[in-house]
Amino acid sequence: MDDHGDDFGRWVMEGNAVQRTEEEWATIAGYIRHAANKVGPVLPLCLPGEPQECGRSAQQHVLAWAAHLKAAAHHLIEQSAPSEARAAHVAGPLYQRRLAELRAQNAPVGASR
Repeated sequence: MDDHGDDFGRWVMEGNAVQRTEEEWATIAGYIRHAANKVGPVLPLCLPGEPQECGRSAQQHVLAWAAHLKAAAHHLIEQSAPSEARAAHVAGPLYQRRLAELRAQNAPVGASR
C-alpha cells in the first residue's frame, strides 16, 4: 500500500490528536493492520523498524490504515447488504449511532461533542 495519505500535504502531528508515544502508536497501527488484513488486501510491513520501513511515523500509519479499514468495512457493507436501502441504512444512520456511542465513551465528563 503506497497510499499513506501524503496527498494531504506535510504531516504535522500536533493539535487535537490523542497524545501517545511512538511505541503506543505502533501497537495501535499493528492492531489496525491485523484487522484490515482479515477483511481486505494485505497491508505491508512498513512501520518503523519493520522489513519494508517506509519512513513514516506510526501515528501516520494509524491514520492511513484506519482509513483503509473504514473503506474495507464500507465495501463489505455494500457487498453483504440484501438491498441498497439496507446498505445505506447500515453505512449511514447505524454507523453514525455507533460513532456517537464511541465518542460518548471517550468524552470527558460534562463535555459535549
